[in-house]
Amino acid sequence: MNLLYGVLLFIAVQRIIELIYANANTKRALANGGVEVAPAQHNWLIGLHAAWLVALFFFIPSHTEPNLPLLALFLLLQIARIWTIASLGRFWTTRIITFSDAPLVRRGPYRWFRHPNYTIVTLEVAVLPLAFGAWQIALLFTILNGIALFIRIRVEERALEPRRGLRM
Repeated sequence: MNLLYGVLLFIAVQRIIELIYANANTKRALANGGVEVAPAQHNWLIGLHAAWLVALFFFIPSHTEPNLPLLALFLLLQIARIWTIASLGRFWTTRIITFSDAPLVRRGPYRWFRHPNYTIVTLEVAVLPLAFGAWQIALLFTILNGIALFIRIRVEERALEPRRGLRM
C-alpha cells in the first residue's frame, strides 16, 4: 500500500470510529433530556466529508509524493482533533444537541475557542489535499465546508445561547 492510500485508510477508519462514538453519545444525550437541533444538517456534513475522501481517492494519482511538512501538519491536526473530542467527552457528537441546564464545556481548546473542532476540520480539509498537490480539491472542499459551517455555527450558536452563562 502506498502512502496516499494508507493516509486515506487511516482517515476513513478514524472517522468511522468517531461516528460510532458520536452515535453512542447522541443516544445517551437524547435519553438524558438532550434536544437535537437541525438534524438534517448532520447528513449534509457527513456527505460532504465522505465526498472529500472520495475525491482524494479518485483524483490524486496514487504515486503522488506528499509534501512532508504539510503531511506532518495534518498529523498534528489529528492530535488536536482527539484533544478536542476528549475535551467534550460525553458531550461530543456530530449532531447539534443541547441541554437546558448543562454548562458549556470550557476545558481543553474550548478555553480559548468556541468551535475548535470546526477550525481543525477546516484546516484538515485544506491541508491534506495540499499535502498531495491537489489544490483544486483543497479549494473546492474548503469553500463547500465553509458554507456548511457558516450555516451550522449560526444554528449551533442560537441553540447554545441560553447556556452561555452556565459554568462547568
